[in-house]
Amino acid sequence: MVRKGSLRIWQAIMIALLIGLAPSAASAKTAASASAYAVEANYLSKFAAFVEWPQSAFDSPTAPLTICVSGQDPFGQMLDEKVRGQHINDHPLIVHHGETVRSGMPCHILYVGGEASEEALQAIKHEPVLTVTDRGGAGTGGMIQFTTVGRRVRFTIDQAAAQEGGITISSKLLELAVNVSR
Repeated sequence: MVRKGSLRIWQAIMIALLIGLAPSAASAKTAASASAYAVEANYLSKFAAFVEWPQSAFDSPTAPLTICVSGQDPFGQMLDEKVRGQHINDHPLIVHHGETVRSGMPCHILYVGGEASEEALQAIKHEPVLTVTDRGGAGTGGMIQFTTVGRRVRFTIDQAAAQEGGITISSKLLELAVNVSR
């Protein structure tokens, strides 16, 4: 026969174990965020294959195609790992972290994380830099904006902004977008 005091201790231990093993809402949210950033990093590493820059955007036919991350950097080494060894045509893909947005910056794709500054994006508005933000909705920042639809990371495209920068986005990428503003 189990004594009442022993049973309560046993129940308390079981509850403590279950609470410790159950993922908290914060850790579940963190895991979901990490998963979303992994998807965004994958998109960033693939966008270049569907974009055409003017020849003047590269110093040479084999110059690197540079992905720059400015503002809040949710990727860490994840993006570097995604692009390692990749080439688009004869351009090796490289990543620069911690870039300051300015006119004439040496980037082909610019991810502006966190609260993207409209002023910063205006500084490179007419330059051949594909701007990508994590703010949803057309007209809120970059040429491509990540957004969440259901539980999936998707993106919208501001085609007019891309054209202003001299960038041509492939119809294949336009078809994948949840919204294209022209």
